[in-house]
Amino acid sequence: MTTMTSAALAEFKMPDVGEGLTEAEILKWFVAPGDTVTDGQVVCEVETAKAAVELPIPFNGVVSELRFPEGTTVDVGQVIIAVDVSGTGAPAAPAEAAAAPAQEAAPVAAPVAAPEAAPEEEAAPEGRQPVLVGYGVAESSTKRRARKSAQEQAEAAGTYYAAAVQTELNGSGTAAASAAPAAPAAPTEPVGERPLAKPPVRKLAKDLGVDLAAIVPSGPDGIITREDVHAAVAPAAAPAPASAPQPVAAEAPAAAAAPVAGGDARETRIPVKGVRKAIAQAMVGSAFTAPHVTEFVTVDVTRTMKLVDELKRDADKHGFAGLRVNPLLLISKALLVAIRRNPDVNAAWDEANQEIVQKHYVNLGIAAATPRGLVVPNIKDAHAKTLPELAASLGELVSTAKEGKTTPAAMQGGTVTISNVGVFGVDTGTPILNPGESAILAVGAIKLQPWVHKGKVKPRQVTTLALSFDHRLVDGELGSKVLADVAAILEQPKRLITWA
Repeated sequence: MTTMTSAALAEFKMPDVGEGLTEAEILKWFVAPGDTVTDGQVVCEVETAKAAVELPIPFNGVVSELRFPEGTTVDVGQVIIAVDVSGTGAPAAPAEAAAAPAQEAAPVAAPVAAPEAAPEEEAAPEGRQPVLVGYGVAESSTKRRARKSAQEQAEAAGTYYAAAVQTELNGSGTAAASAAPAAPAAPTEPVGERPLAKPPVRKLAKDLGVDLAAIVPSGPDGIITREDVHAAVAPAAAPAPASAPQPVAAEAPAAAAAPVAGGDARETRIPVKGVRKAIAQAMVGSAFTAPHVTEFVTVDVTRTMKLVDELKRDADKHGFAGLRVNPLLLISKALLVAIRRNPDVNAAWDEANQEIVQKHYVNLGIAAATPRGLVVPNIKDAHAKTLPELAASLGELVSTAKEGKTTPAAMQGGTVTISNVGVFGVDTGTPILNPGESAILAVGAIKLQPWVHKGKVKPRQVTTLALSFDHRLVDGELGSKVLADVAAILEQPKRLITWA
């Protein structure tokens, strides 16, 4: 999302980085004022309710200003960075984002120099390739279009970039520049007839019951900001003074990302946002929508642990060279075999159509604890993978989650999930279903315990498994069969061969 504010300064706005989200938190800046940036260079990392995403900038130049510090939650459409593009040629944004002459721009707080009109026909440099899928160079006519207003230009550029980022997140191989043209901008409302505010701010005002017409705007060009709305409902807040519009750099969200300590320093309040907020909403929805049933079984996994050790020792011989082999790998395979033997457990409840949707594939979710909260990416078509292929997928999934790079696409479409609480030393638990899934298996800590083996009490490697399932889809008999099959395989791992 790009706009041009003068002949030398280009502004990059917070795009909609996934599924219509209205805001994102700036986690980290990778550049500072004075740094040189190039087309496609990642300048910051942001977090939405879905995942953390890196944002590339679409032009060359020198960073002039970072509009928001790290930890700030920014509405989609707000300028987050300004870049001096003088002497670097035209930015790599679409033609709609090029600046119009000053006399056609909307009123601003102070006059700015009008950019020189670009030649009517200017071909893109030869040999230049798009850096981001669906973003950058596009084959199109060089015929000059009719000039648009500043607002239309900004909205057109924003639609273009949002489509490009969503294409990248979804792994699409088609270029959005040609497949998704920018939607026409809405006509500009005359000032005075309708308060100027962005859609997220309008929604906030509606939720809080605030009349936008009664608010004195503090944003640039008379735009009402999120802070203006909060100030209007604050019990002790004084009316905002009617003054000249402030520059965008002065806008800072009222809630800081850092914990806010109470007055007596005995409490710490942490804003709930991003991934953690999405998790909370999803878990509440799942807990109070799907009727949960949880069953438990304690099993001797000594033979499974011996097999893990053998595969580690002879990794090259068994096809696991360079791969991580651990108990979770064999537990995952055991669950996949149990699902193959009891396919009805792999289903979903369609409330709208009052249907049970049976899945003939398994996208195996693995619950992963990250600094930003719990995420559940899944291995696509895990049922069709060999044991070494499953090991490779598990290793990639876990490392990506720990780095905070899990994409929204990786967390969609799961069918069943495994939650390995045993890594924290926990014996077992009653896991909550991932929304839209039918079952979740919790794996407890594997410990040496006294166990009756061949008529004698011996120390054996023992763990407790817990299976939660949606009782609308899975009755007690089916759930018990699945859990019993997983336990039987882990007790005698040769069943991985005989039952498969």
